[in-house]
Amino acid sequence: MRNVMLFTVGTLLLSGCVATQNNEVVQDDPYYAPMYPEPNMEPVVATGSLFSTQLSNDLYSDKKALRTGDIITVKLQESTQSSKAAKTETDKQSDASLDPVIGLGGLPVNIGGDSIQFGIGSDSSFKGDSRSNQSNSLFGDISVNVMRVLPNGNLVIRGEKWLTLNTGEEFIRLEGLVRPQDVTADNTVQSNRIANARIQYSGKGQTQEAQSAGWLTRFFSSSLFPF
Repeated sequence: MRNVMLFTVGTLLLSGCVATQNNEVVQDDPYYAPMYPEPNMEPVVATGSLFSTQLSNDLYSDKKALRTGDIITVKLQESTQSSKAAKTETDKQSDASLDPVIGLGGLPVNIGGDSIQFGIGSDSSFKGDSRSNQSNSLFGDISVNVMRVLPNGNLVIRGEKWLTLNTGEEFIRLEGLVRPQDVTADNTVQSNRIANARIQYSGKGQTQEAQSAGWLTRFFSSSLFPF
């Protein structure tokens, strides 16, 4: 009875420790909050001219997003494919024997009519085979903010997109570094041109939880299970 109670309490504790997938991901995360351009604090010198160096653009340049707070649309075109195979075989066999013990007169020493002798043998083998194939693809668009302009002109971009669909939510988060030369005239950039890219695409809610295995299933599938 005591063992049954301990097992029940342990099960409840383990089930309580299981965290919902993406439970820590929330909307309106300050880290992904949009960056709004700050007004120019440089004092205005009354020169009588309407020209401003801060608000002017080159007549021969495109109006690209090159300043903090500007918006860039990222074209997500990610595709990966990998495969792995491993095979291991071991075989070991050993034998040991001892001839009958010879006593006085050159005759074997007998106990109960049987000569004293020793023999042992062992045989062991192991064979393991594993294969893994994985492929992923992600296509779509997401608009992000220019969070910072580095001294060399590169842009630090970051942003997120949330979609609420019935009983679940889906989100896309992206951050990385972009060269101004890779931003097109319509303020778009390919995702494969982003350096140090961090792209997250997942979901929350009942639909996402239904795709996750329970804690007991994960235990039997993990390396902690001895069999």
